[in-house]
Amino acid sequence: MALARASLKPLNTMLIQEIIRKKRDGQALSRDEIRHFAQGIGDQSISEGQIAAFAMAVFFRGMSLDERVALTEGMRDSGEILSWDDLDGPAIDKHSTGGVGDNVSLILGPLVAACGGYVPMISGRGLGHTGGTLDKLDSIPGYQTMPSNQVFRRVVKDCGVAIIGQTASLAPADKRFYATRDITATVESLDLITASILSKKLAAGLEALVMDVKTGSGAFMKDYPDSVALAESIVGVSNGAGVKTSALVTDMNESLAGTAGNALEVLDAVKFLRGEGDRSRLETVVMSLSSELLVLGGLAKDRDQARRDLGRALNSGKAAQIFGQMVEGLGGPGDFVDEPEKYLPKAEEIVEVKSPRSGWVAHIETRELGLVVVELGGGRRRAEDRIDHAVGLSELPQLGQQVSEGDCLALVHARSVEEAGLAAAKVLIAVTVSDSPSSGQPVVYEVIEE
Repeated sequence: MALARASLKPLNTMLIQEIIRKKRDGQALSRDEIRHFAQGIGDQSISEGQIAAFAMAVFFRGMSLDERVALTEGMRDSGEILSWDDLDGPAIDKHSTGGVGDNVSLILGPLVAACGGYVPMISGRGLGHTGGTLDKLDSIPGYQTMPSNQVFRRVVKDCGVAIIGQTASLAPADKRFYATRDITATVESLDLITASILSKKLAAGLEALVMDVKTGSGAFMKDYPDSVALAESIVGVSNGAGVKTSALVTDMNESLAGTAGNALEVLDAVKFLRGEGDRSRLETVVMSLSSELLVLGGLAKDRDQARRDLGRALNSGKAAQIFGQMVEGLGGPGDFVDEPEKYLPKAEEIVEVKSPRSGWVAHIETRELGLVVVELGGGRRRAEDRIDHAVGLSELPQLGQQVSEGDCLALVHARSVEEAGLAAAKVLIAVTVSDSPSSGQPVVYEVIEE
């Protein structure tokens, strides 16, 4: 894996305020103007005020597809770009907009690696009510989420997958740009969301990418049309930047895994890889995203073949073995897959949430369940907060599930009886049990291709 710093010749004749003015007035910016602006964000030659003004102009005026591609490439090129030319297979990856109980990355990475792909996965930490893959992996003693480039390269080459965090050298313009957007009410811009997501992923040197865009009560984008628009934007920009990309719009009206919380989701993922998973919706999302990625990466001729290959990798135990090798390669215990409970932290108190009535689970405010985990200590209220990896929720209900009065709706894993009681009360508010069954929701709404 070589590292190459993209070089852009400074365009000193371009005035930043004129670039901002053009976008403010609704005019299209040239590729050079946008890349010059992105370069200035990365090298600190553009002020915070100018970044804020540009972000607000884009928020109200929007960008064309060509402008989005140029912004994404410019932010990607603001730092180092990874190269995987020394591998004997494609470097491919998946990214999700985030949800509750979304431990798909922990399963998909080793599963795709078991089928011949190489997955150098650059992941993030929790944001708001959504859990972060890195926070989950931090539950494993010794696991290095920020290894050296040498260790990262070795683990990817030896195991086929390494899940780590974004280094400071990858897409630094995005980090600075996002910090300004976060305090200027411009985070929700479709154009800027697209560039932010893809600049980091494209800097990882990928050949193919599959995007999981969530929709529903626990998603970042709750409304379906907004989710589709984001998926279409990401597919258009990523392909325009030279990376084969598809997107799946998937349901987040209920927790994907049966658990929500860092160590709990890791344990759930290990059980899934060992063939003990019984959450059909999780399996549907994992297999749909993984098969799409194998086809994009040229490792399967079609989705049917991909699913057969994935099934063999899972049932043979090969995917579980690769997950264990990745954990050990990044500093974790060598027998983690065999004995995860021996290493994962456990909460002081476990309290059962009982259904107040008989009926069927008709509605779940999934975002509220995510916030319960945050309030228990499993997420951050402030960036500097420490996470309690043991707390969270397990045995979460599914839409359409029949329950009797007194049945378990969830288990709360907490630090104290008091915190468990408060969390249990909020779970009862978030889960609605009705007299009649509902039809439930689709798992994968649609696949968006180039």
